[in-house]
Amino acid sequence: MLPKQLMTKKRNITWATTKRWFKYKWLQLQRAKNGPAYVAIGFSIGLAVEMFTLPTLGLAFFLIFPLIYMLRGSLVGALIGFVFGKVIYIPMSFLNKIVGAWLVPTSFKFYLVDHLPSFLAGFIRFSLELIVGGMADGLILGIIFYFPVMYMLKTTANRRKEKRRLRKAELANPIID
Repeated sequence: MLPKQLMTKKRNITWATTKRWFKYKWLQLQRAKNGPAYVAIGFSIGLAVEMFTLPTLGLAFFLIFPLIYMLRGSLVGALIGFVFGKVIYIPMSFLNKIVGAWLVPTSFKFYLVDHLPSFLAGFIRFSLELIVGGMADGLILGIIFYFPVMYMLKTTANRRKEKRRLRKAELANPIID
């Protein structure tokens, strides 16, 4: 038998512990050193990259890391934006396809038909339209979602500061009955 010091404690994962963990992570995100803009940039990067990650077979995910480094964003914010993008991807994929069809030149289709079998040319054209449309839509969504995320983080930080200020004032001037 192992001594008690070497035995690992089995943790029971319940809804309460999961909720507490998420709350802790939310507080860490709110208290990021560089402020709300740092987290909002990360969120926008993650959302933008998610819009074209499916046609690239998930390889676009690796684009998050250099973009976070270059644009000075939050990695945690980017991962949250990436997950949020997965939630909205299915309805957005139809829009990605439409926008991609507008942006990809029609002469590209004729070039493919001449050199490839028709089923392969159609598949490549469809994937290219999804990628190009996803890049355009992702960029627009990233810019649009930057502002509400930053506003939400600023609002919660200001609310927290106000609560702390009121608590401090209450402790400084106690009410005597």
